Amino acid sequence: MENLISLWHSTGIYNLQAGQAVMMMVGFLLLFLAIKKDFEPLLLLPIGFGAVISNIPVAGIAEEGGLLYYMYFGIKAGVFPLLIFIGLGAMTDFGPMLANPKTLLLGAAAQFGIFATLLGALALNAIPGFDYTLKDAAAIAIIGGADGPTAIYVASRLAPDLLGAIAVAAYSYMALVPLIQPPIMRALTTVEERGIEMQQMRVVGKTEKIIFPLVLLVLTILFLPSAAPLIGMFCLGNLMNTCGMVERLSKTAQNEMINIVTIFLGLSVGSKLSADAFLQVKTLGILALGAIAFSIGTASGVIMAKIMNRFSTTLINPLIGAAGVSAVPMAARVANKLGLETNPHNFLLMHAMGPNVAGVIGSAVAAGVLLSLVH
Repeated sequence: MENLISLWHSTGIYNLQAGQAVMMMVGFLLLFLAIKKDFEPLLLLPIGFGAVISNIPVAGIAEEGGLLYYMYFGIKAGVFPLLIFIGLGAMTDFGPMLANPKTLLLGAAAQFGIFATLLGALALNAIPGFDYTLKDAAAIAIIGGADGPTAIYVASRLAPDLLGAIAVAAYSYMALVPLIQPPIMRALTTVEERGIEMQQMRVVGKTEKIIFPLVLLVLTILFLPSAAPLIGMFCLGNLMNTCGMVERLSKTAQNEMINIVTIFLGLSVGSKLSADAFLQVKTLGILALGAIAFSIGTASGVIMAKIMNRFSTTLINPLIGAAGVSAVPMAARVANKLGLETNPHNFLLMHAMGPNVAGVIGSAVAAGVLLSLVH
C-alpha cells in the first residue's frame, strides 16, 4: 500500500499545479501557431515545446542539473544570439541598401518605436502593479525593433528575469507581421502613394559589398563599442558570404550552425516560461508594450518615407518604410504584397529589402545605445 501511495505522489497528476497547467497550455498554443498557422515555426516550435517540458512537474528538466538548465547558459552568456547574428549576416545581401542608401533613413526611423516604448514602460509605473526599472524598460523596448536575437541579447544583459516574456513577445509579433502591419500601412498611405513604382536599382559590385561590412565594423568600434558584439558578428557572417573565399564556412553559418543554435535558443527561451515568472502583471504589460512598440516602429518608417518624398525628386513608395523593422524578410514581403494589390506591376520586394536590412543594423545600434546608457 505504501508503495502505491509513493507511486501516486510521484505522478504528474498529483504534483501538477494550476500555474504549470496554464503555462503548458501556452506552450501548446505556440506549437499550434507554429505548425497550423505557420507563424515563425523555426522558433515558436522549440519555444513552445520548451515551455511544455519545462513545466512538467517533478521532471526538473529546467532546474539545476537538468538539460535545459545548462542549455540556458548559452543565452545567459549571450552566445546564442551572437551565433545567430553570424548566420543572419551570411544570409544577408547589402546590395539593395547600398543601391539606394536613402533607405538607411527608413531603417533608422523604424527604431523610433524602441525609444517611444522605453518611455511608455516607465510611464506604466504610475499604474499600481507595475514596477519596471530602467533596465526592464530598456529590455522591453527592444521588442519594437522586431529583432528576436537582439531582444534576447539585451534582455539577458539587462533583465534576465523577464527574458521569457520578452522573447515570446518579440517572436510572436515577428510572426504576426502579416496581420499587424497592413492595416497601419493602409491607414497612413493613399492609393496613389501605394501605387508608386520605384526606379530600377543599380547593380552593386562585389567590392562595395566587401568594403561595407568592414566600414560598418570600424564605425561601430569608434562610436558605439557596446554594439560591436552584435554588429561584429553580423559583419563577419556577411563578409564570409560576399568575399567568396570561404564558401564552406558561409554555407555552414547559413545552414548547420544557425539551425543547431536555433534549436538550443528556442528550447532555452521556452524553459524560462515557468508559471512563477510568466503569470504576473508585468508580463501582461510586456505583451501590450510590445504590440505598441511594433506598431510605432511600422508607422515611423512609413511616415519617414512620406517626409522624404517631399524633399526628393525620386519618389519612394511609403510601403517600403514599414520594412524598416528587422523582421527579415517577412516585412519586405508584406510591403511587396500590398504594392502588388494596388498596382500589379509594382514589384517592391528588392526595394523593401534595403530598409529591411537597414533595420537589422538599426536595431543593433539601438541596442548598443541602450546598453551604453543603462547597463
